[in-house]
Amino acid sequence: MLAAMTFILSGAAHGVQAADLVIAVPNWPSGQATANILKVAIGKTFGLEVDLREMGELNAFAALETGELDIHPEVWRPNLDAAIEKYVDEKKAVVLAKRAVPAWQGLCATEDAEKAGIKSIKDLSDPQKGALLDTDGDGRGELWIGAATWTSASIERIRALSYGYAKNLALVETEEDVGMAAVDAAVATSRPMVFACYAPHNVFELHKVTRLKEPAYDPAQWKIAPGSDPLWIEHSKADSAWPPSEFHIGWSASFGQKHADVAAFLEKVDLTPEEVTMMTYALQVERQPPADYAEKWVAENAARVKGWAKP
Repeated sequence: MLAAMTFILSGAAHGVQAADLVIAVPNWPSGQATANILKVAIGKTFGLEVDLREMGELNAFAALETGELDIHPEVWRPNLDAAIEKYVDEKKAVVLAKRAVPAWQGLCATEDAEKAGIKSIKDLSDPQKGALLDTDGDGRGELWIGAATWTSASIERIRALSYGYAKNLALVETEEDVGMAAVDAAVATSRPMVFACYAPHNVFELHKVTRLKEPAYDPAQWKIAPGSDPLWIEHSKADSAWPPSEFHIGWSASFGQKHADVAAFLEKVDLTPEEVTMMTYALQVERQPPADYAEKWVAENAARVKGWAKP
């Protein structure tokens, strides 16, 4: 009986195989779509078993260094420049693809907010205009600045403090699904709303929203303290528009050495802003499951995926 039990346990353990690689899944739609697309494409192309793991941005960099994680599908700059300096430039533990998707970050206003006179970031410091964004009846407007785990949300908090509108607006951090649902509701009820936004994103296709005007990016006015500083938000300053933004695929340097063919494949992935917008729309508006969307996307782009794998 003991021998039989040992055999059964041994067989069960043998049947549980670790994945060949792990891809991070960010908590925003395009990152979720890309993570799943890479899982399907790498699995079909290289015959590797791929696991997906939900993980925050900064934790992902540490996991890439330790080998707990192998690939991150969407590393944003300048949001993660401090982490990139530490893990890519100094430690050489992480590699970023040279190719990047151009992006934009800032604040947007719904059409009703614009009609109410909120057209510039300076308007947010006007208590009367800020009160137009009030949703809970306390006389103080609310501003969604992103998910709590997003580095961009912390930078938007810095911008609110630097520009001064943090004094009369409540800065709300919640998941993107909730933030975008609030935008949908505001548009449907003709209620003015201002919110953190980024492109590529389907919100510009779905609703008539405009980017708030603000001073052009000025390096002298954009000083973000390192995250290792416990008071980094208080010690930072950002009272100009965001710098030019972009995002890359990243991977562990040790994984790239072990799987040079996959690393070369990742270097050739050439998603466009238009495709990223379509991904966001599919997941956030049409509610397509990321795994189903990825299977369909890879099938429809089979020749292109094959091209990424060519030496």
